[in-house]
Amino acid sequence: MVVPVFEEVDPANDCGCPGCVHGRRPAPRPLSGRRGAARGVVIVAAAASAVLGAVAPAAAVTPGRLPHRQAVPGDGEPETPQGKKAPLHGPVGGPVGAPAVPIPATNRTDIIKRAKVWVAAKVPYSMTSFWSDGYRQDCSGYVSMAWGLPNNEWTGSLDQFGTKITKEELQPGDILLYHNPDNPEKGSHVVIFGGWTDHTHTYYTVYEQTPPHARSQSTPYPYWSNTSKYVPYRYKGLPQGAAGAKAAEPYPGAAYFGPGADNAYVTRLGELLTARGAGAYYTDGPGPVWGEADRRATQAFQRAQGWTGADADGLPGRRTWELLVTGQGRSIGPARPASHGVPGYPGRQYFRPGATNDYITRLGTQLVKKGFGRFYPGGPGPVWGDADRRAVEAFQRTQGWRGGAADGYPGPETWRRLFA
Repeated sequence: MVVPVFEEVDPANDCGCPGCVHGRRPAPRPLSGRRGAARGVVIVAAAASAVLGAVAPAAAVTPGRLPHRQAVPGDGEPETPQGKKAPLHGPVGGPVGAPAVPIPATNRTDIIKRAKVWVAAKVPYSMTSFWSDGYRQDCSGYVSMAWGLPNNEWTGSLDQFGTKITKEELQPGDILLYHNPDNPEKGSHVVIFGGWTDHTHTYYTVYEQTPPHARSQSTPYPYWSNTSKYVPYRYKGLPQGAAGAKAAEPYPGAAYFGPGADNAYVTRLGELLTARGAGAYYTDGPGPVWGEADRRATQAFQRAQGWTGADADGLPGRRTWELLVTGQGRSIGPARPASHGVPGYPGRQYFRPGATNDYITRLGTQLVKKGFGRFYPGGPGPVWGDADRRAVEAFQRTQGWRGGAADGYPGPETWRRLFA
């Protein structure tokens, strides 16, 4: 158990936290000889500072330890401090044991919804602070929140709430867990699987809590580092039939899809399509409001089955739904012109100012691996920017190209050489 760090600070006059409010109340007259002793001094436990608000979160980190894992992909294997198993809003707990209460029931849609809440709020990373919902602001606290667990777990206990699965069985809401039992603070991490972004299942949408705040982005499977140590798990509290053989979900009806639709089935459709390679169509992820991204993604899946005309109209009928929920049929392949013949290259239109897609993230990630990471101070992302153009241009010049051949925009040959 970590020994709390104590600090003496003068409480702010206008601070509204319980400790400071209590300190401003009139106190009994001190005994003779003790007048003024310890006046205005408040002892604050670092482990509780995030709850009471008396000390800034940065002051709660134990001195002499790295405050968090590094956020830039591919930076090696930094220290990864995290809190131990603990109650909600509580301090770090004792030894890890088996769950004391039944595992709460939930579903995949709600898991992803909760994960997105922290991403949208950009919840700051901290191994000692707790967010307003009571969960610790580190990677394991994030998963505990998304799964709806009754306590803050850690990477050494999350496996008790899940069942090991294979890569092929991964679906949105499952997790990828790496716990280092010999040194839990070296590399241990856990992320939420949000669905595949390509038909080769080499990249997926990740939801994770990592500095500087919760984020979602395209990530190589299984992760940027320690690639042989991450294990897929499925939450035990999912509805019966969600584990193992993917029981069919009944088709809700055509009325739930199309312009004007706003319901959970639209979100579920997007999640199923993303898991089958349609991630590039959802720049902000699936949601409950029907949009053009849903229509195009559905149409891409239908065409992958060889369907044409009215059978590939972009609206999910009963057969489309059945193939998606059972994991049958062909997944969506990469969109690429037939003329250039370079595997994986989607076309020039995906790399222009204003473009936002997962191909840009994949391009940036590969450029970082090739030694051009200096152009990405914040790491690769899905929005085309000057960092992407300059990195591509630098790579092209290393090939001996000049002039228009080194314009900073990836063509088929640039793509082929970059990914060779």
